[in-house]
Amino acid sequence: MKKFDTNSNVYTVLYATVLVVIVALLLAVVSGALKPRQDANVLLDQKKQILASLNERNLKDARAEQLYSEQVREVREGELVWYEATVDGAHKYVLPMRGAGLWGPIWGYMALNEDKNEVFGTYFGHESETPGLGGEIVTEAFQKSFNGKHVLDADGQYVGIALMKSGQTADGQDQVDCISGATITSKGVETMLRTAILPYAEAGWFGAQPEDKAPAQEEVEPVTEED
Repeated sequence: MKKFDTNSNVYTVLYATVLVVIVALLLAVVSGALKPRQDANVLLDQKKQILASLNERNLKDARAEQLYSEQVREVREGELVWYEATVDGAHKYVLPMRGAGLWGPIWGYMALNEDKNEVFGTYFGHESETPGLGGEIVTEAFQKSFNGKHVLDADGQYVGIALMKSGQTADGQDQVDCISGATITSKGVETMLRTAILPYAEAGWFGAQPEDKAPAQEEVEPVTEED
């Protein structure tokens, strides 16, 4: 029998092909085996974010699971999803949000008191905002600045919360200060607070059919860094 030439190009290609197929199969098996755990971790992280908006932060996994199961339940009506919770005997509503920052997606949860107007707590996350600038939306100090603010105007219509530079004021809206040096990301949070929650308002979730009275956003020219 003729010995196969291990120095030939054919041998090299066949060897590489077989190796790639074996590695791909192994990766597929490992990925399939880990998927349930990965899905569970994603769900647990979501639960922690919801609890953070209810001012329950830095919880260990087991405690987060327990607290969530005791205090929070998911509610769905058509395409709308929200969460209802009981904190110290008081009813809270948590609304999910998604938006866009300067460099990528931002998201969060806003917890409202039983009046569906006063903010009880918030949580914000981001994918790729600048550390020390737009990335500051994840800090507890920034998130707590929304506590006690109101999202309805004097007529009971949803207007969200304005994020303003120091010295500026918003007409007909409660406001918090923009993050210094991160105006674009801050305005992204403001837009998210308005547009992500507006479908709930339009469906009568707040008790009335509102108009979008939030001030128009200024057009911003493309930039390469936060202003």
